[in-house]
Amino acid sequence: MTTLAPDRESVLVRAPGPRELHPVRTHRRRRAVELSLAAAVPLALVLLWQLAADQAWIDARVYPAPSTIFADGWDRAAAGDLWPDVWATLKRVLAGYALGTAAGYLLGLLMGSLSLVRAALEPLLDALYVVPKLALLPVFLNMFGLGEGPQVALVATTVFFFVWISTMSAVMAIPSGHRDAGQVFGASPWQMFRHVLLPASLPAVLVGARIAAGVAVLVIVASEQIAATNGLGHLIFDSRALFQNDVMFVGIVCVAVLGVVFSELVRVVGRLLTPWAPRDRGRGQS
Repeated sequence: MTTLAPDRESVLVRAPGPRELHPVRTHRRRRAVELSLAAAVPLALVLLWQLAADQAWIDARVYPAPSTIFADGWDRAAAGDLWPDVWATLKRVLAGYALGTAAGYLLGLLMGSLSLVRAALEPLLDALYVVPKLALLPVFLNMFGLGEGPQVALVATTVFFFVWISTMSAVMAIPSGHRDAGQVFGASPWQMFRHVLLPASLPAVLVGARIAAGVAVLVIVASEQIAATNGLGHLIFDSRALFQNDVMFVGIVCVAVLGVVFSELVRVVGRLLTPWAPRDRGRGQS
């Protein structure tokens, strides 16, 4: 609340609000509201979908009711028919993500630190970055043949570019004063990396890694629809071709859950590795 003091100078006085008086209570209340909205909006959409299917507002053969999708997914999971496809997709994502993250981080660190390396490689990588990654699948098929190789290579390539860009940008954004301080204290190259470059750049790098986690799931699902005999992408595409729309939606739900869990896992790991970095959720964020 803001008032004017009853004197001739009209001093502006601002009384502390609930956020200043009770910061913990205010934060908990705000967090409860955010969690409630996060759960209420999807739930409302699912209920509306269920109602539309029950009232025949939509064709349930094309858009099965959520209850039908859940029942079919439960039956397939209980019978063991769903897990091979989930595991096939997960293996490809994890392998490609690990390779792409390692390569992107190392090259991003090198290019961010050395201007000559950046001048030599950045134009080429920029040109490759704008190429749709699915357009590279035929190239990987020629290189690795049928099997897991092309799928893993496609995920690794996609993740590489996200991590490379975030790492190079983060290293270049480190203030020169940080480097100068390390040099003044006689830091070795390893000490410069360990105590200056790594802690200063890691928060931004992990943001890129989290984005790459979600994109990796999207890419592998699209790739499995084209050149795979198993996996969630193949399940979705094959079910649609056989007009098994309930199975198709089961696959879509599994992809959504996999993407959210994987991205959140990367976020949690990032918070554990960078306790000094500002949190993207929680206290301090309005």
